[in-house]
Amino acid sequence: MPSGLIALALGGFGIGLTEFLIAGLLPQVASSFAVSEAAAGWLISGYALSVAVGAIALTAATARLPRKHILVGLVALFVIGNLLSAVAPNYQVMLLGRIVAALCHGSFFGIGSLVARSLVAPEKKSQAVAVMFAGLTVANVLGVPFGALVGERWGWRAAFWAVTAIGLLALAGIAALVPSWAGRVRPAAAAGRAAGAGAERMPPGGLAQQLRAFRSWQVWLTLLATALSYGGMFGAFSYIAYTFTEVSGFASEDVAWLLMVYGVGLVVGNLVGGRAADRDRALVLALLGLALTLALFGLLAESGTASVVLVFLMGVTGFASVPGMITRVTDFAHGAALAASANVSASNVGNALGAWLGGVAISAGLGYTAPLYVGAGIVLMSVAVMVVAAQRVRSSQATDRVPAR
Repeated sequence: MPSGLIALALGGFGIGLTEFLIAGLLPQVASSFAVSEAAAGWLISGYALSVAVGAIALTAATARLPRKHILVGLVALFVIGNLLSAVAPNYQVMLLGRIVAALCHGSFFGIGSLVARSLVAPEKKSQAVAVMFAGLTVANVLGVPFGALVGERWGWRAAFWAVTAIGLLALAGIAALVPSWAGRVRPAAAAGRAAGAGAERMPPGGLAQQLRAFRSWQVWLTLLATALSYGGMFGAFSYIAYTFTEVSGFASEDVAWLLMVYGVGLVVGNLVGGRAADRDRALVLALLGLALTLALFGLLAESGTASVVLVFLMGVTGFASVPGMITRVTDFAHGAALAASANVSASNVGNALGAWLGGVAISAGLGYTAPLYVGAGIVLMSVAVMVVAAQRVRSSQATDRVPAR
């Protein structure tokens, strides 16, 4: 694997830590700034909203810039945001730091996935995307316990200083190890890529051309499938602690290690998806696996053993489709960075939708397993969308093979 991929993965790890560690620090932050739990919660929800907005806005604004330079700038923005959080004298500055750090999130993974693809041979593009996302999945495993541990020993500000340091390392790594031509060659041009010589160049990436990528129905279908798949998984995951404690019979202190089991599943799913995600059939199977896992989880949640196994499988099947979805949307968008970033925005929109629907189900008195069933239903809609998308591809290929008369 090219060393530039490791630098991208380190950047993904830092961004993932920033997203997840705050959950373990909220009580300390709320106490430090004398704000309510609801106000402290905006440090999470405000981050998510900024991700959705920043993914589109920053990618569109930087459409004509070299992609390596964009990545360096995005990581610099990430460092500034976390530095603001680390030194924040009040809640308002803390929230500003969270928003600034979040703005880079979507664009980094959108543009970074295109850069990662260009560093390897065409048949390894999904694996390259999976390597970059490995940093995010590992952060999901370590983020909450990392924040809680560092915050308990050295205070919540130390956690943000640590993430700032990781950001600086990622910044140096991307600047030094990612080649300047990365992201500006077509995936089909494998020969001579290591030196950037003889590779077929992509056309200019202006905003108008980026927007033309959205004329493709396949791009829209993939974005919809992404939103639905994330919505189903996140709708269930948002209330999983209640499922563990109120249905499965676990103690509240067990939730942390159970979430780590889920995080390990994400890492495994990312690796599996990176190897098999270039085919639509693999995406459909991964989504069907997620829907089945969520439904079984709802049925068997009263069993502690089954809950441990199923939350692991929930992570595996939930993330197995992620590298393939990003690869698919960028393939049909002909490498448009805006489409790749839109995929990240779609996932965050899906997260919000799934969490809302799961909450509605609980409020309706359907119990703490209801979000699992709701999630399964949402994912089944994603399966239907992917089946339609795959059929349209096959129909188009069949038409292309018909000889002209």
